[in-house]
Amino acid sequence: MLYYLFEYFDKTLDVPGTGVFQYITFRSALAFMLSLLLSTIYGKRVINFLRRQQVGETVRELGLAGQNEKAGTPTMGGLIIIFATLIPVLLFARLHNIYIVLLIVTTLWMGTIGFVDDYIKIFKKDKQGLKGIFKVIGQVGLGIIVGTVLYFNPAVTVRTDTGRTDVFRTANTTVVLPAPVEEKSTATTIPFVKNNEFDYAEVLSFMGDGYEKWAWLIFIPVVIFIITAVSNGANLTDGIDGLAAGTSAISVLALGIFTFVSGNIIFSNYLNIMYIPNSGEMTVFISAFVGALIGFLWYNSFPASVFMGDTGSLTIGGIIAVLAIAVRKEILIVLFCGIFLAESASVVIQVFYFKYTKKRFGEGRRIFLMAPLHHHYQKKGYHESKIVTRFWIVAVMLAILSIITLKLR
Repeated sequence: MLYYLFEYFDKTLDVPGTGVFQYITFRSALAFMLSLLLSTIYGKRVINFLRRQQVGETVRELGLAGQNEKAGTPTMGGLIIIFATLIPVLLFARLHNIYIVLLIVTTLWMGTIGFVDDYIKIFKKDKQGLKGIFKVIGQVGLGIIVGTVLYFNPAVTVRTDTGRTDVFRTANTTVVLPAPVEEKSTATTIPFVKNNEFDYAEVLSFMGDGYEKWAWLIFIPVVIFIITAVSNGANLTDGIDGLAAGTSAISVLALGIFTFVSGNIIFSNYLNIMYIPNSGEMTVFISAFVGALIGFLWYNSFPASVFMGDTGSLTIGGIIAVLAIAVRKEILIVLFCGIFLAESASVVIQVFYFKYTKKRFGEGRRIFLMAPLHHHYQKKGYHESKIVTRFWIVAVMLAILSIITLKLR
């Protein structure tokens, strides 16, 4: 909203200094600062409200150290992350930008699913929460919306070079760059490969001429799968104090770098990466989101004063998935969401191996002491603060490795 106000001041009234709002970096900095302040200052009020409403965590007996002390800790803290993200975005972002619209829809959509799940657990006293089938339907629904918009909306394009050039002049330099032609494409980025682009439409090349128009048959299911997988991965990671929020902040920060350079014609040309017009505006959303996650950590770090619940974890996963898809870096999710992947994989491996050994030997056996993976280390006697810190370190390493792919190919 403030973006449009200051744009009016600058272009219509010619008020000095108001033109600074056109810069994404300036608005991103404001979004980060405001979200951080909102999540830390007003986060305490939200926690007190949740405590008065007796929105406390019900802890299942899993035989983990310090588990009983967590009983009664307020949950649904994901509301702090959601509000601290959306308020700066509504103030500082260009709300007509299709990517910002998609991210706002994703935040509200996944936040609603998570909120309903937490509400059933707490107020209906049903530990299972929202039935899994309804969660999946919600995730698939969002995937259909995101995939359809990204595929069919004319504002979602990528740059292709035509051999023509544009000249950009500043006070001290002259830069000659290929003239961008914006076109619809289902191309994505493959890391560590020289010609590192892959078009989903190529999967249907066997269909002959005109196969490109059927690319949505591949693209939309891929989007659905990624959103479902990443949101569930974030949900599984949210098991000990500060783990999901901290690792997510690191992942989103890495995504922010990709988003900024992919949406800037000069940086994308220098790095020889895909230029995605209008995508740079997502940097404002990312800055607000990172600020909200860091501010939430103020209360969620050990010993936690609040848990994010599914309201937060499902929202976090959905946002990360949509960001990665929008910036054409969904294959890199394996790297910058490596913690989510490891947590999800540990559950799948544990369940599969248990069923396999029970069928073959008549007795179920386990690979991990407990799944997800962070509980395995708790069972081994590690304090949860040490587990979280080491997971953060691994997340930083994975984020750096993903950033290296900008030039290492």
